[in-house]
Amino acid sequence: MGWLDKKKPKPVKIGINGFGRIGRMVFQAICDQGLLGSLLNVVAVVDMTTDADYFAYQMKYDSVHGKFKHKVKTEKSNASAAEADVLVVNGNRIRCIQATRNPEDLPWAKLGVDYVVESTGLFTEAEKARGHIKAGCKKVIISAPAKGDVKTIVMGVNNTEYDPHVHNIVSNASCTTNCLAPVVHALLKEGIGIEKGLMTTIHAYTATQKPVDGPSKKDWRGGRAAAANIIPSTTGAAKAVGEVLPSVKGKLTGMAFRIPTADVSVVDLTFMAAKDTSIKEIDEAIKKASKSYLRGVLGVTDEELVSTDFIHDARSSIYDSLATNQNNLPGEKRLFKVVSWYDNEWGYSNRVVDLLRFMASKA
Repeated sequence: MGWLDKKKPKPVKIGINGFGRIGRMVFQAICDQGLLGSLLNVVAVVDMTTDADYFAYQMKYDSVHGKFKHKVKTEKSNASAAEADVLVVNGNRIRCIQATRNPEDLPWAKLGVDYVVESTGLFTEAEKARGHIKAGCKKVIISAPAKGDVKTIVMGVNNTEYDPHVHNIVSNASCTTNCLAPVVHALLKEGIGIEKGLMTTIHAYTATQKPVDGPSKKDWRGGRAAAANIIPSTTGAAKAVGEVLPSVKGKLTGMAFRIPTADVSVVDLTFMAAKDTSIKEIDEAIKKASKSYLRGVLGVTDEELVSTDFIHDARSSIYDSLATNQNNLPGEKRLFKVVSWYDNEWGYSNRVVDLLRFMASKA
């Protein structure tokens, strides 16, 4: 991860707005990377409840990722909401703050918060996210695709485009974009190129889906039971790659299938190469990238692995070299399929942390 090696960031204060699935995973990644209280000092988390005991329970025990590896205790408040409960993790005190419909009302100025991780899923539009800036923080990272005048950053792919004087609100894109973009980046940088392509992500179900059949006005199939169905869905991940890699803008599109697994997803990219190539050349290109400019972001596996083997893998994308395929008639060498795995929770959350560190190093 060369972008993190050159300059050690100054310690910054972090607020996490939305202590749900991704908010907690980001916090855990900060802890596991040994950054809590040093480089990234998380001072507050915001959610519908301020019950520190419940937050501690949620962190200690996770159905997918197992037990939390750090010491957790709580300090309960018997006073008003202004005197919030406190989480104490490895000796670091983190205030538990009541959620608000307006980010401007959050106490970021009072707490001296520098960066906010916006992970509620509610404030993904530029103007709404700007409420955090008005509340007193300096920068906002949206842990989702964003709308409006927001710079999308995929670490290892286009993070060098970040300008601290211009980009006060950035998006970490989606987990699927974070998987697809490094693969596309490697194919472009190593000279294979992409003329056009279709992507499908076979994606684990998420909290936005229904545990049993329920109402869903816009997407009828999306209202069907998540753990009992393979559900066709839409995704903007392929299109978003064109935002971070302009040379493929308009060349990629795709769809999703939500499947009955709790974590780990996989991207299937079928593409027409810009020139004649081979499976061997594609393998070599991606392996080269994984060992150099995409180290720590793009991985490679040449074993007979399945989805559970990638649970808690911190990389954004793990290319399955055994799954690469082609469909070329004699004299043709341009139609190929590549497959890449990703832990859509843990890999993504680690990139949010890397983006925090990168932005702090440029402050």
